[in-house]
Amino acid sequence: MKKIGIIGGLGPESTVDYYKEIIKAFNTQYKDLAYPEMVIYSANINKLLEFVNSKKWPEFAEWLGEKVSSVYRAGAEFAAIASNTPHIVFEEVNKKSPIPMLSIVEETCKEAQRIKAKRIGLLGTRLTMESDFYKEHLQEKGISVAIPSETERELIQKRLFSEIELGIFKDSTRDELLKIVKRMIEDDKIDSLILGCTELPLILTESKYGIPFLNTTAIHCESIVKYCIEG
Repeated sequence: MKKIGIIGGLGPESTVDYYKEIIKAFNTQYKDLAYPEMVIYSANINKLLEFVNSKKWPEFAEWLGEKVSSVYRAGAEFAAIASNTPHIVFEEVNKKSPIPMLSIVEETCKEAQRIKAKRIGLLGTRLTMESDFYKEHLQEKGISVAIPSETERELIQKRLFSEIELGIFKDSTRDELLKIVKRMIEDDKIDSLILGCTELPLILTESKYGIPFLNTTAIHCESIVKYCIEG
């Protein structure tokens, strides 16, 4: 098996979820194998927010690249960034990476294609919703993308960074998020939904309203486990 490198901390709650998901896979479908070795670099989410707010993308890519190099020096044979938002600079980081990298965006888009999505909704941080790094990949596969309204995006951003990223999961917040999803089904005619922030599956734990919710953490972890075993 290949040694796994995880760039985590962006945020901490989802990094714990990644670790649990990977270990769970080896407790169930791969229980005949030994547990995998992992190197986890818990990066500072406040630095991520500084780069995002200032839009210093080259500096952001360099900063992330340093983390990838660190897990490589610690013995990791491939790496994954355990967060959606940093994938705005994934291509730049990947080009300079000393080891292969698995993209959460690419893996999620493969899943969207597999379920034959035609019109997909995207929830996540404001940057993820308003940037093109998901939209371009999906549109290449013939899948159109809808995002929440400006007011809804503001609400999601606020709830993510004042509650969910801190491990606070309120029923009232879950209801607010589901209300947004329901409106998008009715008004934007979405047939599926990407939980495009790795903290969102911690509060939206199951699909609702008859459409699939694509859990980006679970999708990414599955690809990490398969690459660890099969290469």
